Amino acid sequence: MTRQGRAEFTVKLAETESELQAAQRLRYEVFVRELGAAGPLVDHDQQLERDRYDPYFDHMILMPKGTTKVIGVYRLLREPQAKEAGGFYSESEYDLTLLKSSGRRILELGRSCLHHEYRGGVALHCLWAGLADYVAQHSIDVLFGVASFHGTDINALAAPLSLLHDRHLAPRELRVRAHDTAFQRMDLIRPETLDRRAAMVQMPSLIKAYLRLGGCVGEGAFVDHSFNTTDVCLLMDTAQLNARQAKIYGGRTS
Repeated sequence: MTRQGRAEFTVKLAETESELQAAQRLRYEVFVRELGAAGPLVDHDQQLERDRYDPYFDHMILMPKGTTKVIGVYRLLREPQAKEAGGFYSESEYDLTLLKSSGRRILELGRSCLHHEYRGGVALHCLWAGLADYVAQHSIDVLFGVASFHGTDINALAAPLSLLHDRHLAPRELRVRAHDTAFQRMDLIRPETLDRRAAMVQMPSLIKAYLRLGGCVGEGAFVDHSFNTTDVCLLMDTAQLNARQAKIYGGRTS
């Protein structure tokens, strides 16, 4: 990414209630309007997507330079914050014992989204550049969080889920597992009969981006009917980024 591209945006942590609400308003537009999500704390009158974890997260926001319009969001939760919150958001879907007992500094990512007018451009890389600064500031070793496929029809998602299971399972020391009560197998199509190209076409762009950066997934998916999604747990060991990937991830000049 060029300096010019990065100079088009401001990335920062939300510091005021109005900035937090702007982030929640973008989340409402993406997750509620576009994807059909719901939740007990969603405010349809003010059009805010929120939950009980919001007060504990750091909220990274992306804005076009010189404006206050929030067009990108990341929620970031470190372990001390998670203890205050009573656990990580992902723990409702995945057993995180391996991560929490690893002795490594972990960071949960969530509610990542971009305004539809800014997808497919440099905006995501600018958001990642801000994330890279945050990771460096807090000496984070492992990034993780749930990422979603739209919809809950497992048969329709069999190909991309099978590809993730076959090619991108996390190493044993990081391989968190969906809770048994809601465990959804991902090895649904035999590798020798899987059309990998078609499966990758079905893969959400955010998941593909993490895979390009060296990301991997935990074992099993979680079907979230309230959010109208099928979730996988993405993980990334920050030490495993190769030189080219680190350049992209850090948002350095090309």
